Amino acid sequence: MNVSLTVWLLTVAALCALVAVDFFIGRKPHEVSIKEAGIWTVVWIALACVFGLGLLVFGGGRPTGEFFAGYITEKSLSVDNLFVFVLIMAKFAVPSQYQQRVLMIGVIMALVLRAVFIAAGAAIISAFSWVFYLFGAFLIWTAWKLIQDARKEEHEEEYQENKLLKAVERRFGVADGYHGTKLFIVENGKRVMTPMLVVMLAIGSTDVLFALDSIPAIYGLTQDPYIVFTANAFALMGLRQLYFLIGGLLKKLVHLSYGLSIILGFIGVKLVLHALHESGVHVPEISIPFSLGFIVLVLAVTTMTSLWAAKKQEVEAAQSA
Repeated sequence: MNVSLTVWLLTVAALCALVAVDFFIGRKPHEVSIKEAGIWTVVWIALACVFGLGLLVFGGGRPTGEFFAGYITEKSLSVDNLFVFVLIMAKFAVPSQYQQRVLMIGVIMALVLRAVFIAAGAAIISAFSWVFYLFGAFLIWTAWKLIQDARKEEHEEEYQENKLLKAVERRFGVADGYHGTKLFIVENGKRVMTPMLVVMLAIGSTDVLFALDSIPAIYGLTQDPYIVFTANAFALMGLRQLYFLIGGLLKKLVHLSYGLSIILGFIGVKLVLHALHESGVHVPEISIPFSLGFIVLVLAVTTMTSLWAAKKQEVEAAQSA
């Protein structure tokens, strides 16, 4: 799909305006209710659907199918990322009234970082078509690793700070406690970071690792940078509200990692087949409608089996008690 510079600029401006509205509505620190989170989750999903319908009108069926396949994939990967966000919030003991501010800044940082990854991915793909082999192999390896992590129940582990975050903490120092929404304060004559900034950096830097599998995954569904960017943007922009809406439900999605591993493995195979096709090898390619249907089916089955398994565990626990 050929997208002019004007359309790119208008799209970025519209997304920035939506982020600004979301930021100013939630700028006052407060505990986010289920009702508030539910309303905004519906709003963001509706906006993504409206954008997809706009693609259908102006771009046709193929870009629309690619957008929704990419959006659903990125959204499902984002839900898995919420497990880590819960651990980060617990690790830094973020007060409930400040959590929405932390997530908001974290999402903005993630959008900027992913825009860089998307631009780099588009440049690499245009210059080296064989990179699809690497993307495919990486996704298949990631799928296998997800299965291993699910068996080890890694989501129950405590969050460990990465080396970059530790280096920043040593360089600037960290205050003993939270000071509202301030990011820096002067303590004993020295300017130091507050835990608020530290946890924002933790979420932002963690998303860099998430992008390493999500960006190749969506490039396996479409090679259009415009669709890749917008699908990522809409998937991330509703993440803050989704955190509060399904926070208690996350522990019940016990099979989500298995479902995501199947999806990533499927996209990895799709990328390898596409790379072979581009190399002149006559192999069947997987269509976008089939990909979209497969992704939706896997997520639906995974959700149902997760809820059934969680319910069974609750009943067994009650009987044991």
